[in-house]
Amino acid sequence: MKRSTERILTTHAGSLARPIPLLDTMKERENGRPYDADLLDRQVSDAVADRVRRQVENGIDVVTDGEMSKVSFLGYVKDRLGGFEPDMETTRMAPSWQREVDDFPEYYEEYFKKYSSTVTPLRRIICRGPISYVGQELVQTDINNLRAAIEPYDVTEAFIPSTGPSGFGANEYYPSHEEYLAAVAEAMREEYLAIVDAGFVLQIDDPFLIDMLSDPTMEPDERERMAWVHVEALNHALQDIPMERIRHHTCYGLNHGPRMNDIPLIDVVPYMLAINAGAHSFEVANPRHYHEWRIWEDVKLPDGKILIPGLIGHATNYVEHPELVADYIVKYAGLVGRENVIAGSDCGFSSRATYSPEVHPTVVWPKFRALAEGAALATKELWG
Repeated sequence: MKRSTERILTTHAGSLARPIPLLDTMKERENGRPYDADLLDRQVSDAVADRVRRQVENGIDVVTDGEMSKVSFLGYVKDRLGGFEPDMETTRMAPSWQREVDDFPEYYEEYFKKYSSTVTPLRRIICRGPISYVGQELVQTDINNLRAAIEPYDVTEAFIPSTGPSGFGANEYYPSHEEYLAAVAEAMREEYLAIVDAGFVLQIDDPFLIDMLSDPTMEPDERERMAWVHVEALNHALQDIPMERIRHHTCYGLNHGPRMNDIPLIDVVPYMLAINAGAHSFEVANPRHYHEWRIWEDVKLPDGKILIPGLIGHATNYVEHPELVADYIVKYAGLVGRENVIAGSDCGFSSRATYSPEVHPTVVWPKFRALAEGAALATKELWG
């Protein structure tokens, strides 16, 4: 994994809005209607090429495929894991959302209407048999598309996101949650290895850690125990993969609302840093967490690790000012070292394949440009 040795590098959390023609074809496939598979393949590869070009043109150093092939950062695993069946019941809300919904029912009544514009219903999957990895061809296609897309450019590095081993749905097969999670981790490990072996950085998408620590249905001791179970399972899946090939992304989920019930990041950091990843991506531009740069005054960043603070927001169409971005880069660099900071985004800009992403697609590129300009200003201050 490249470090900011001569200048502050830029990246983002991964997902980008899919082109509308691609959404149209994906929607037919996801709803079981006839579709042109060859057309879908071409639309995905063309979309990856376009999104990589736009990342490069707007100053992103460490690029990705934008998750063009995936229906969501999580939902894609239904096609890559054996042993699961779809849950046809209405999707249940994560327990950590409930207090927010109770506090702001009118807001969330409108907010949830956005989900009607996704290409596929939001459904859990249920484990009803032994879990295995069956997505070898699909992950290889993602690898091939990204490799072809970056070939014309001198990119600093490229990464592919993959979901962490948790949160896929109900377990009706394994005797315990721990055994179920271990089986998921072992299966997802095959995808992780494929990405790293192809020469890309692996990003683990892991909102589940914060979601678990925020779950009001569990007592504090149980939340902590389950969080450590999660960390252990993820580290098992990552074993023998060099830390410097892994970045871990955690966030407060897809809830673009008041967020008055978010837990402090300091409560998450011990678990986050225990994950065997070389870099950690987390929310900063979320206004509920702007102030949390201060925690790094007391928390020592372990040797070899990098912070990727999210300095542009995934839930607002404001374009951040480069000077604000620069100020925050300098704050973090002063606390953990300039070579240990890469400027990133809070979360993905279209974590679901949807016609109505929270950030309009035309606004994302100026956000990236502001991130790059802020990194350049910070570079000037930090390197002279």
